[in-house]
Amino acid sequence: MTDSVTERKEKLVLELRRGVLVLSVLLALREERYAYGLRRELAETGIDIEEGTLYPLLRRIEEQGLLDSDWRDADGRRRRYYRLSMEGKNVLEVMKGEWDQLAAAVNALKGA
Repeated sequence: MTDSVTERKEKLVLELRRGVLVLSVLLALREERYAYGLRRELAETGIDIEEGTLYPLLRRIEEQGLLDSDWRDADGRRRRYYRLSMEGKNVLEVMKGEWDQLAAAVNALKGA
């Protein structure tokens, strides 16, 4: 593969992954977590996310009213804990339904 083709492939994969990050974060935050714990949880499931991507994403989702957070002292450190707001729980249910429909459609196309 030429560099140009490799570059395009990498951009498309990145775009695909970006599209599922919000859903993945909301799913992982069904249980309260601090950012590093969230990042670790996502990585364990195969979704690697850089700190420079995660923190702005968390702020944006919180500004949209989907997350609540508070600062706490834990293990001698000050950490911000995130959890789904009521609106976040509602949005997550809608997104899960959409994901299931899209996944079914894509899987049908893959099998065709």
